[in-house]
Amino acid sequence: MFARAYETASFFTRPVVVLNRRGDGKVSATCGTFVILNSRGWMITVAHLWQSYFLFKKQQANPNETPEAKRITNHSFWWGKDGITLKDIRPFPEYDLVVGRLEPFEASEVKEYPEFVKVEDMRVGTSLCRVGYPFSRIKATFDDKQSRFLMDSKSLPSLYPIEGIYTRSVSALAFKGANKIAKFIETSSPGLLGQSGGPILDVTGRVWAVQSRTVHLPLGFSPKARKEGREVEENQFLNAGWGVHVEMIKDAISTAEITKSTAF
Repeated sequence: MFARAYETASFFTRPVVVLNRRGDGKVSATCGTFVILNSRGWMITVAHLWQSYFLFKKQQANPNETPEAKRITNHSFWWGKDGITLKDIRPFPEYDLVVGRLEPFEASEVKEYPEFVKVEDMRVGTSLCRVGYPFSRIKATFDDKQSRFLMDSKSLPSLYPIEGIYTRSVSALAFKGANKIAKFIETSSPGLLGQSGGPILDVTGRVWAVQSRTVHLPLGFSPKARKEGREVEENQFLNAGWGVHVEMIKDAISTAEITKSTAF
């Protein structure tokens, strides 16, 4: 059902790897996803992927507030390809979105760019597909001599789809303390770690949302089970995915003034 949507998304969906090195030498690499918007290299992803970057900046400004071993000493983003940086960064934290421009960018490498669904075409019950880069176990080290991160190319992630249906639209805060309500679409399947920032598409390949989070909806019953010789209650939940609604995406793109060559 989603073969066409997956093929379409593969043209403009890329992995972003967030790399951190701590004072004790420990290196971590976590994966997310971003969407290339147009032939000028503009892209969009979720803002929460930047949490470690802002923590790094805060710790650099106030080094005595964090023990040296736990302090982030080096931080970097890998934008799907070596040598790529992000310029003209425009954050929209109230929507959990960040827009930026990839540099350098080879437009010839992207055969197709995203088309966004019209709001009037969004119907509850529609089958949707979420793609991104889950199940990644990226191996990374830090080269002190060259002062840069190194990743094992064999451990880099692969694009992976998961299906669900559009269950409802939800208005909620993108983060605690936000001063503006954002709009999300909910799907009956969860977003997987590594799919944050990736597109949620219908069977035609039109983008409905950008994956933001997974929520856990209580089902209202707690069956009892025995574990290690004692009886415990196990609360049951439906794990549903929330994606930033296309209205919020269009607003961010319009505010960032990059609508040229971006299909609405």
